[in-house]
Amino acid sequence: MSGEIKWYRSTVEEVFSLLESCDEGISEDEAELRLSKYGFNEVEIKKKHGFLYKFAKQFKNPLIYVLLAAALLTFVLHEYADMAVIIGVLLANAVIGFVQENKAEHALESLAKMMKSETTVLRDGQRKIIPSRKLVVGDVVILEAGSRVPADMRVIYSKNMQVDESALTGESLAVEKITDPIEKEDLPLGDQKNMVFGGTLITKGIGKGIVVSTGAFTEMGRISNLIQQTQKISTPLLRTIERMEKNIFLVILVVSAFTFIIGKLQGFSTVDIFLATVSLAVAAIPEGLPALITISLAIGVKVMASRNAIIRNLPSVETLGSATVICSDKTGTLTKNEMTVTEIFTLEGSFEVSGSGYDPVGDFYYHGRKIKPSTYASLMQTLEAGALCNDAYLREDGGIDGHPTEGALLISSLKAGKFHLPRLDSIPFESELRLMATLHESKNGSRLIYVKGSPEKIVELCSSQYDGHQKSAIQSEFILKNAREMASRGLRVIAMAYKRVSFNYNDLHISDLNDLVFLGLQGMIDPPREEAKTAIQKCKTAGIRVIMITGDHVLTAHSIAKQLGIRTYGALSGVDLDKMSDTQLKEQLKIVSVFARTSPEDKSRIVRLLKEEGEVVAVTGDGINDAPALEAADIGIAMGKSGTEVAKEAADMVLADDNFASIVNAVEEGRDVYSKIQRVILWTLPTNVAEGLAVMAAVLLGITNPPLLPLHILWINTVTAICLGVPIVFEPKEKRLLSRSPRPPGEPLLLPIIKRRIVTVALFMVTATFLLFFFQKGSNGRDIVAAQTIALNTIVFFEIFYLLNSKSIYENVFDRLVSNRAMLLGIAVVITLQLLITYSNYLNSILKTTPLEAFDWMLIICISSLIFFIIETEKYLIKKRRRNK
Repeated sequence: MSGEIKWYRSTVEEVFSLLESCDEGISEDEAELRLSKYGFNEVEIKKKHGFLYKFAKQFKNPLIYVLLAAALLTFVLHEYADMAVIIGVLLANAVIGFVQENKAEHALESLAKMMKSETTVLRDGQRKIIPSRKLVVGDVVILEAGSRVPADMRVIYSKNMQVDESALTGESLAVEKITDPIEKEDLPLGDQKNMVFGGTLITKGIGKGIVVSTGAFTEMGRISNLIQQTQKISTPLLRTIERMEKNIFLVILVVSAFTFIIGKLQGFSTVDIFLATVSLAVAAIPEGLPALITISLAIGVKVMASRNAIIRNLPSVETLGSATVICSDKTGTLTKNEMTVTEIFTLEGSFEVSGSGYDPVGDFYYHGRKIKPSTYASLMQTLEAGALCNDAYLREDGGIDGHPTEGALLISSLKAGKFHLPRLDSIPFESELRLMATLHESKNGSRLIYVKGSPEKIVELCSSQYDGHQKSAIQSEFILKNAREMASRGLRVIAMAYKRVSFNYNDLHISDLNDLVFLGLQGMIDPPREEAKTAIQKCKTAGIRVIMITGDHVLTAHSIAKQLGIRTYGALSGVDLDKMSDTQLKEQLKIVSVFARTSPEDKSRIVRLLKEEGEVVAVTGDGINDAPALEAADIGIAMGKSGTEVAKEAADMVLADDNFASIVNAVEEGRDVYSKIQRVILWTLPTNVAEGLAVMAAVLLGITNPPLLPLHILWINTVTAICLGVPIVFEPKEKRLLSRSPRPPGEPLLLPIIKRRIVTVALFMVTATFLLFFFQKGSNGRDIVAAQTIALNTIVFFEIFYLLNSKSIYENVFDRLVSNRAMLLGIAVVITLQLLITYSNYLNSILKTTPLEAFDWMLIICISSLIFFIIETEKYLIKKRRRNK
């Protein structure tokens, strides 16, 4: 295998001979043969950590160490029943942690698969777009600015092509690539300037390369093999939870030590007080909280993906819920990106073009009269310029591969006929230049340059104009006035120009683009998305401001913004922004929501100033130059269809459908995820504190036969954590999530209402349980085991009823009691288990319980259900007080 790769790398002459034999790229059959023969992309690398490691990792926790010590001590003391329950708790915690971690990892892995990479190749002499994983040695790949190199390649054509190889070499400066052979051997990667390597980024220019190695055999693949490992899933929120859990653990250690000392002073045996102290720690520490939050995030990510928003990292899920501003591109995001040229202006007059979409059928009209475009020379040359200065092409199935703007120009030209002149060189479009240029060989062998770009830029480079008969001095203001009028009707306007050069021209440079001859303007319509209008209205309701930032004309942007319902006081251009200080622009940002003809620097500046004003900013982008703004934003959003690989790498989220409505859907899902996390905390902390308080209260009161034995606490903690805690993350989305204001970024995790619930619920649960225990213990000669069984079931039923309260923090839940099937199933399982430990003779002997009478159950349900009505009444009173304010 290595010998074949060396053969491909040997000299440029051999590479070109391979190209000639393959007629500009290998055939489809040859590609399939090589793919199956070598299996470059079928190589699977085993993960470093397998099943046993992940399972064992669940025991790496200070609390677990305490439980292991307790299990060992009970074994030494021949308390085998206690030991069995403790081991059961350990195994249950390990299993649930393992399952939840696996679910989270699988969710993220499935999302990674959705982020499929595609590349453009030459096969059978035809341009084809294929999945990058189907590349084989010998494929010719077309490279352009913004794309990620899909494999290691020998460069065979380069036009100002520069590559960011920092991920591979650590060198921060982009490397300009050449096609010449390099005689030296064993060069460092950074010096192999006629090679491009998989995983690096094309930052400028265009080029072609022939694939020499793919997949695990690339330079990046070799490094990946060395360092590949399972990454721990972590987010700022999870780290906050873990810190909170550690702080609670330290507090509980102090409380447990205090309880142990008091217990010894109260006369408890060492074994009894040790088990009581261990059960207090188990009960009070929310050890399952990080796992529940991780699975909440993972489920949220999967739901977002189903709604075309692919999350690249978990922290952005948390941030989405607090977004206050969305800075969006116009084309393709707020509009349909189905461009159609409807109007053409030349010095001979204005023409209308019929037809829609990418169907090359339509007619040309002049003052309402159908005409033959060939009778107007300036019109024909304007169409020719749009066709030849163009990288889009029409597929056999009728679709367009390439930028929609170029697709529209190509289709408008095809309505007049086919234009073809061999292309000798080109200058690709870059946002800084705001133009594209191509060099062609005309039919008589002379050279012709065609240029297209923004009207302002093209007019600036022109010294004359063509009216179909002759050239004359450029009338700049007249042309720009017509461009403004077209833009005011919501059209995207592209200007065309040309220049004839000498026969010996074979290379095209920026310095050649002067003294151009103006040809005409093509205006294309890109109607607003209907769903974007609805989404913007939702944003207003949700307290989220929408700002349009586009490279299009100011009047076009303002017109589209009005149609979409974006509230703005006028519109500002990039030139306007350059004249403003940061202080002045901050003032304008309060009232202006449309920015046009902007540069990447303008976009980054707007994002920076919004963040300085305390806004949580989401930004969309698709080009390589959008990467700085995407990285500067709180949430960078790249376009999945039209976005470059550079933009996707810089983003936190990728829109699979390039649709603004999907951003709003993702914000809604982000709010839902955070709401679920809050509800997990809302249920977990009060119930855990109540269980721990029950143990502590018994010790402090010196009750030698406490209401809850250590085994009971272990049982409650294990059963409820699995059967009642986990279903919370499957709670259906709350209504009116987008009717609330964004969550303040500095909002604490433990809301005041959660702190209040911890105190209220814990005190009520413990007080009611103890009163019921003492009442039953002293009545009708009931033995202590019956009173303890009642106390055990009372605590469990308290947690069941409070779980129903926790379906919403603020809203009453009477209309959604049966909305969560997973929760209903969990409750049914818990009730079944409680009946088993109450009425099974075998379990009675292990857990020291006894059968109860019907009246006991009535009493348990009546007392424990009070918490449900108390909390729901509190919610009602809070809402009433807010309405009265």
